Amino acid sequence: MTETITTDELRRLGRLVGTWEVSGGVTGTTTFEWFEGGFFLVQRGDLHHDGHHVRMTEFIGREHLFGEEPGTEIKSRVYDVEGNTLDYVYELDGDVLTIWGGYRGSPGYFRGEFGADGDRLTGDWVYPGGGYHATMVRVSA
Repeated sequence: MTETITTDELRRLGRLVGTWEVSGGVTGTTTFEWFEGGFFLVQRGDLHHDGHHVRMTEFIGREHLFGEEPGTEIKSRVYDVEGNTLDYVYELDGDVLTIWGGYRGSPGYFRGEFGADGDRLTGDWVYPGGGYHATMVRVSA
């Protein structure tokens, strides 16, 4: 039963599929697509944040470690061209997307809401000592 629920939760994130223009505290473009097999959503970003060029790839899905049952949370790992790795937990409740930094309930997170047409996501990144407003607008599906 958990597998079906979790798979449905991941499928709901499919509303991110497409290419998005990002503005606010970060600018650039990011693209989401399903990885072959449909178990992971992949994001590839080419972004600018505070004068820093960030190129990254993120895999979003359920953690399924060797010899263990699949996890219940939708987790991700980001890899960037400077060798950094970042972990997140995704949570979608209706039109509100929360991306927790590292773990659910973390003091670092993004919370945004999809617009009525689903082609705009507006919210805020919040983290100790800072944060910024961000808007994503889908430019192609």
